[in-house]
Amino acid sequence: MRISPPIIPPEQYVEFGNSQYLYGAVYTAFTSVNSEDITAIDAELDGQAMRGTVFSGNEASIPTSFYFSLHGNNFGDLGEGLRDLAEGRMPENLNEAIISSDLAELNGISLGDKLSFTSEIFLRGESSFADTHTVETYYVLEVVGIYYDATDEYIQGGRPNARTNRRNEILTTYETVMAPFLPDYSGITISATYFVENPAMIPAFAEELYAKGLDPIFDVGTDETGYNRIIGPVEGLRSISITFMIIVLTFGGVIIALLSSIAIRERKYEIGVLRAMGMKKHKVALGLWSEMLIITCLCLALGLGIGTLVTQPVTNTLLAQQIQAAEAASQMPGFGGGGMMMGAMSSMGATASNVQPLSEINIALGLDTTLQIMGIALLLASFAALIAISRITKYEPIKILMERN
Repeated sequence: MRISPPIIPPEQYVEFGNSQYLYGAVYTAFTSVNSEDITAIDAELDGQAMRGTVFSGNEASIPTSFYFSLHGNNFGDLGEGLRDLAEGRMPENLNEAIISSDLAELNGISLGDKLSFTSEIFLRGESSFADTHTVETYYVLEVVGIYYDATDEYIQGGRPNARTNRRNEILTTYETVMAPFLPDYSGITISATYFVENPAMIPAFAEELYAKGLDPIFDVGTDETGYNRIIGPVEGLRSISITFMIIVLTFGGVIIALLSSIAIRERKYEIGVLRAMGMKKHKVALGLWSEMLIITCLCLALGLGIGTLVTQPVTNTLLAQQIQAAEAASQMPGFGGGGMMMGAMSSMGATASNVQPLSEINIALGLDTTLQIMGIALLLASFAALIAISRITKYEPIKILMERN
């Protein structure tokens, strides 16, 4: 009898990603490989096995030691600047890969070379480790890029050997790593990051996962620290922007109405003269309204110009304050948001986040936003002007002229 911790089958990760509560899911895959075509860096330190020794009676099956690792869709270090593409391009199609410059230099590898790798997937027996069924898998990869590597030499916490040396990592697409995958077989590790539409949907998403077969021993959580570092400052800026917009629209509308009323009252005599000369009431109102719109357009152009210049500095200042607040909030227990990470060999739920804090937001007025601002400004100006004009044009021309005298 053997007792082993529950695991999430790789195929279940993909099934979990088909949910109405998600707006996206990112999958990565990993396996260990060997090659007779090239020599691994630190090969003299030996490799590392994916599983332990299998015993059957007095016999023992020694597991294969692997010297390389194959990573699918795991390009985070390239985005963070720890790795940089020196030659070629990123893998886009099936059986394309990029390798480190150290590995390429050691083996004289050039762009376009094809490398053969072998790996193993295995089906554990139900009664004992001796019943494990192993299937050898094969990869033939074309080198389409070579990258400089500035990461730590070995995997954090790993024993120094060829398998844990990060210069021996081959980066490819998720589909390439998963090509030889068989259901219920181990040997290929899948990790998934799910992004929910709204943080409030996480409980419903968790219920859906359990209904799809997730073992109740797993807790479903979220990456609260990563959420607070990225989404928290943005939501803070959004709240400030909405509050400021409401205040500006409210007080701006009141001030425009008052100024329009005062300006038109000052022109009461002019209106009386035009009316006495026979100009129709609607023509007088149309002329005054047109003048108000022209003035509003000129002020709007000036305001948009000034706003474009000061928006980015103001945003940077507010963002710095929001980042400090988010960092403080991340130290306290609370409810996080959008990103949920899962790994095949670990508990399901919130994991220690390596997400870098949000450092900047580039603000620019798009065409849609500019048109919305113009529409709101012209609507407020028209509303204020028409109210004032309607009050003045109620007076008869004779009465206006008599008040002037």
